[in-house]
Amino acid sequence: MSAADIIKDIKARKFKPVYLLHGEEPYYIDQIIHYMEEHILNDMEKGFNQTVLYGKDTDMATIMNAAKRFPMMSDYQLIVVKEAQDLKWAKETEGSSKEAGFVLSYFEKPLPSTILVLGYKYANFDKRKKIYKAIDKSGVVFQSDLVRDYKLAGWIDDLVKEKGYKIAPQASALMAEYLGTDLSKISNELEKLMLNISKETIIDTDLVQKNIGISKEYNVFELQKALASRNVLKCNQIINYFADNPKANPMVMVMANLNAYFTKILKYHYLQNKGDAAKELGVNPYFVKDYEAAARSYNLNKTFDIISLLREYDLKSKGVDSTGNTTDGELLKELLFKMIH
Repeated sequence: MSAADIIKDIKARKFKPVYLLHGEEPYYIDQIIHYMEEHILNDMEKGFNQTVLYGKDTDMATIMNAAKRFPMMSDYQLIVVKEAQDLKWAKETEGSSKEAGFVLSYFEKPLPSTILVLGYKYANFDKRKKIYKAIDKSGVVFQSDLVRDYKLAGWIDDLVKEKGYKIAPQASALMAEYLGTDLSKISNELEKLMLNISKETIIDTDLVQKNIGISKEYNVFELQKALASRNVLKCNQIINYFADNPKANPMVMVMANLNAYFTKILKYHYLQNKGDAAKELGVNPYFVKDYEAAARSYNLNKTFDIISLLREYDLKSKGVDSTGNTTDGELLKELLFKMIH
């Protein structure tokens, strides 16, 4: 089930007695838990029947004792265990001990009037464990996977559409480049932006730059465009800005984006059917023309050279084979010169 499916069932009052929400991406786990806390019980019922526990501060015996209680003046009780990855799972849920047997037996036949939610974040639960198999059979298991960087712009497009707004491809790409894969951060920034515009307004790069604090002219997105056309003046202006504002434009982020960009250019060179470029590169079709232009500016051999340079300077930025106290800004300027010439 997807997060949307689970929330849809909650809206329809279709509950399962156990929910195991696990995975490396916390955004969807937090989203589901928040919705459950707000909508399963009404305000009067919450006082007696809603319990929130934290993995590092509790144990399975406490959770099981709470789960076996019956609700008061309500059809259900809700027990939410946040940060469940901090529980001592191995000791208390596996093996042949009486304690492990007690826990496993509950998950095999959970109390129908209890809704037990386990928020197991930043890692995948071990699917080989008996408890996983028991929950999968009696309840719902949801795995929240990380959104890969090449799918991030599409994720932003979908989120904006879900909220009833519209966003330009350049704007979603700019947000993806600058905000990274922290979905909660992206969602929060979009929420703040949407408060200031109508649903008829298309979110463009100007709005993103104005509301999210990204420089309009000097950002990685603009650097890529300048590199694609080999605009030496513009490239140097941007790099100088990066050098003067290292906290806003950390070298590790700049290097990661440039490496991803030129890797896509390399892939474009090898495409047999350029008509499949958007799918093969994992980009919005709007941007294919940019990669086509970049491929004309940098032939196959030059693209290989640039990727090698990026690896070399990434190591230098981390202190490997660097000379003296060279700053990140100086390294970027040196790298840019070698890339263009």
